[in-house]
Amino acid sequence: MMSGMKRGRRVLLAVAMAATALLAACSTEVTRMSPETVKDLSGNWNDTDSQMVSKDMIQEALSEPWLGNYTQSHNGKPPVVIVGTIRNLSSEHINTNAFVTDMQRALINSGKVRFVAASEQRGEVREERKDQDINAREDTRKAMGQEIGADFMMKGTINMIVDQSGDTAVHYYQVDLNLISMADNSIVWVGQKKIKKLVEKAKLRF
Repeated sequence: MMSGMKRGRRVLLAVAMAATALLAACSTEVTRMSPETVKDLSGNWNDTDSQMVSKDMIQEALSEPWLGNYTQSHNGKPPVVIVGTIRNLSSEHINTNAFVTDMQRALINSGKVRFVAASEQRGEVREERKDQDINAREDTRKAMGQEIGADFMMKGTINMIVDQSGDTAVHYYQVDLNLISMADNSIVWVGQKKIKKLVEKAKLRF
């Protein structure tokens, strides 16, 4: 009888220890990282790709002849640029808004162009002007019809190809950007950036 009780206690103790170990294994651990840290977990498009591609492509765009040609023919005045739609044609969910923001930052920080707000941002600003027209003091109101028109619009696409065999895959991304003249729809610059990632899933060992 006593030996049976001892065995029972040992079983209960073993179950309790196993449950404790399982809970410890399932607990969430969070480690803060620098935003500049490169960390690929899935091999999918991530913040590092967005920042790297936008920086490289904007630098390339601003080093091409269209910029010098424009400033030379406009008495040194920098062109006004707007970023239009960036279409995600890949099979992944890619936050194109974050990519557009990264491009906007690179354009503005270059100091070589002027930048105007996108269409959805302009709508909110116009509503504020309408409100000012009614409610703000006359000496502080911002008049309608004083916006700066863009000289060029940047548009583009993000494409992806996945080549997979077993637990190994290659993720290939291609970003294409066009800079279009608002005056005559001519394309003054075409840029392309490619990213290739080898993704190998770790095999379980028993």
